[in-house]
Amino acid sequence: MSTYWPWWAGAIGLALITIAYTLATDRSFGVSSAWDRVLHWRSERHLERLEEEFTDEQALVDALAAATAEHFGTGPGAPTPQQVPYGETQPRPDVEATGGESPPVTSLRQVPVVTQAALLVSTFLGGCIAAVTSGRFQLRFDMGPGFRNLVTANPTAMIALLFVGGVLVGFGTRLAGGCSSGHGLNGCGRLRPVSIVATAVFFGTAVGVSFLLWKVI
Repeated sequence: MSTYWPWWAGAIGLALITIAYTLATDRSFGVSSAWDRVLHWRSERHLERLEEEFTDEQALVDALAAATAEHFGTGPGAPTPQQVPYGETQPRPDVEATGGESPPVTSLRQVPVVTQAALLVSTFLGGCIAAVTSGRFQLRFDMGPGFRNLVTANPTAMIALLFVGGVLVGFGTRLAGGCSSGHGLNGCGRLRPVSIVATAVFFGTAVGVSFLLWKVI
């Protein structure tokens, strides 16, 4: 691992990670959403506990029916249940007239916050392992000679620019509904139009800024 991987090996590795994550969690891979949920882990855990009370779909249906009856009452003005002739079964409310079943309630839930915390930790550890094994691991407190030569060598200005840049990246990520990993890997892999447009925009912007820094400035 003394040199960088070839592009095709990196593409295969990213594809395998994306596919494995989707198969394991039945959700799209995304770092920004995982980071947001881990930061608010207390409220996320509270929501998970509430959802665990309705893991049984029939229990959820019964609870909703009981709450509806309690709220609207069972008087003459309340809707009466449909009478089913003797020997026939009551049709299930979650089956449409066309015969297609609605998605289960459990399939709409998010990945547990512990899983997304493990994703973030694994990403950090994987980067550290790759840097150490390749001999490139080095603690730095700046952005390197390229940033110093092109932007600024002042430590205070450098910290301020990095802070503002981080805020803008976070704002743009939430505004776009996902980061480069979510849109570029999962969204484009699933041919979602919004992800294709988002990926084209931030890659095009990156190319334009790089050209401006290296060719103009």
